Amino acid sequence: MSNNTKRLSPEHSQELLTILKSRFEKNTNRHDDIKWENVQEKLEANPEKLWSIDEMEVTGGEPDVVGFDQKSGEFLFFDCAPESPKDRRSLCYDRAAWESRKANKPKNTAVDVATEMGIELLTEEEYQYLQQLGNFDLKTSSWLKTTSDIRKLGGAIFGDRRFGRVFIYHNGADSYYAARGFRGSLRV
Repeated sequence: MSNNTKRLSPEHSQELLTILKSRFEKNTNRHDDIKWENVQEKLEANPEKLWSIDEMEVTGGEPDVVGFDQKSGEFLFFDCAPESPKDRRSLCYDRAAWESRKANKPKNTAVDVATEMGIELLTEEEYQYLQQLGNFDLKTSSWLKTTSDIRKLGGAIFGDRRFGRVFIYHNGADSYYAARGFRGSLRV
């Protein structure tokens, strides 16, 4: 891949499409009534989106199709790794939270990393939907897109699954933990 463009080489694109197709076929419960050929066609027509999917993959997200938006004609990809993506943990919520820390700043922020990758943090509603497709974040937690009213007060929200149910919590946005990362979404 070139550092100047957000495009994968043809060989890398084919390798990624093979991985995605295999995951798609193993997890049909996530995308009833969606045909892989249609997904692949969309991905091949959107090389920058395929680059973002690769970023989700290489950071441990295990992206997969979880739906189709009839209005926009877009497929919806979420990180479907069992735990919050390994290479996206130990991040505070956003740049303002990072700058407010006086000491021991994390290496980056969830919002900044997502932006660099070309994806969005899951919303609370998307996270609840993901949890209907399987059991995620049994040992980790994931930052979620936080509304401005909560952010203005210094907080941010995150979710996990414990004791057989999904919990949405709050924390100071400047906090970070080895077991907290973020899950992303991408429309293609």
